[in-house]
Amino acid sequence: MASYRKLSTGWKVTISQRDAQGKLHQISKNGFATKNEAKLYAAAIEAERNGVISQKKDVIFADYFDDWFSLYKKNKLAKISQNRYKIIHNVIQEFFGATHLKKITRSNYQAFINWYGSTHAKDSVLKTHRIIRSCVNSAIFDDIITKDFTQNIEIIFDKTRDISVEYLSVHELNILAKELKKKLSTRYPSRYMILVAVYTGARLGEIQALTWQDIDFKNRTISINKSWNYHEGGGFKDTKTESSNRVIRVNKELLDIIGQLKGNDEQMLFRSSFGTIPTSNAVNKTLRNVMHDAGIKKANFHFHSLRHSHVAYLLYQNIDLYAISKRLGHSDMTTTAKKYAYLIDEHKAKSDELIEQAINKI
Repeated sequence: MASYRKLSTGWKVTISQRDAQGKLHQISKNGFATKNEAKLYAAAIEAERNGVISQKKDVIFADYFDDWFSLYKKNKLAKISQNRYKIIHNVIQEFFGATHLKKITRSNYQAFINWYGSTHAKDSVLKTHRIIRSCVNSAIFDDIITKDFTQNIEIIFDKTRDISVEYLSVHELNILAKELKKKLSTRYPSRYMILVAVYTGARLGEIQALTWQDIDFKNRTISINKSWNYHEGGGFKDTKTESSNRVIRVNKELLDIIGQLKGNDEQMLFRSSFGTIPTSNAVNKTLRNVMHDAGIKKANFHFHSLRHSHVAYLLYQNIDLYAISKRLGHSDMTTTAKKYAYLIDEHKAKSDELIEQAINKI
């Protein structure tokens, strides 16, 4: 919108426009001999501005996603996470082709979810939907589209592709710990790493990255302040999130056990006598063998499942959810509650007994 004013030096024009956030932007120029000259100038400015806005809005969905990823996400993500975004970009390109972002409707997007979900597990569909929704919200913020077409979508997925993990009961966790301690060998640190996971609930990369400086034998703590980049051949990297940096209290028994490894390496806890740190494949192979020897059969159980089992054990021992959340390195209790909503049977039975006892006191 343009306004005009006659000054002693000639006509002045002020062109005003509010952006998507309501902020006012103005361009002014004076010195025009006539009002018509000022109007011609304003028309040229508005035409140029509208042309830029129109061009900006006329963007292909796949192209916008790629630009959004490169600008806002790429530099903050590990390569394995970057690959997920690249795969999603390819999926968007395959389904939507050259369709412009402003042309996509909620029904179009539901058709996409139906198509993608027909051959993917629930977790994959949810992650893809979450990332695309973040991109679409960015497009709304950029004033390219006005409505979120990803809202109120029915998540469709292939149930046959969902992997159900059977977690350890408290009794089985005790059996596993005893079996691990039977054949400890400092030449092969995998058993020690599994024990640390059992006792702390730490992630594999966090355990692989532990140095002797992170162990406080006097105060009985393990400091988690970095991770191991095992997806790219090793080396230190930042923890998963800022809240993942934490200090975990442990017992003397675990510290005495890992203290056996001091002769292997001056810096790294779990560098073997062969000069290497056990890989994900190595520790998972050891875990399967130990579980077999212990007579524990669990479908799809792997190293990260120990983190779930650790939480279940703490819940069974009536440890406060806030304390568990801090121990795991979550930013808040909501993350913990959502991720570990399940309760093992033994914990549920014990909770029911406590509830019954409380009701009896009414």
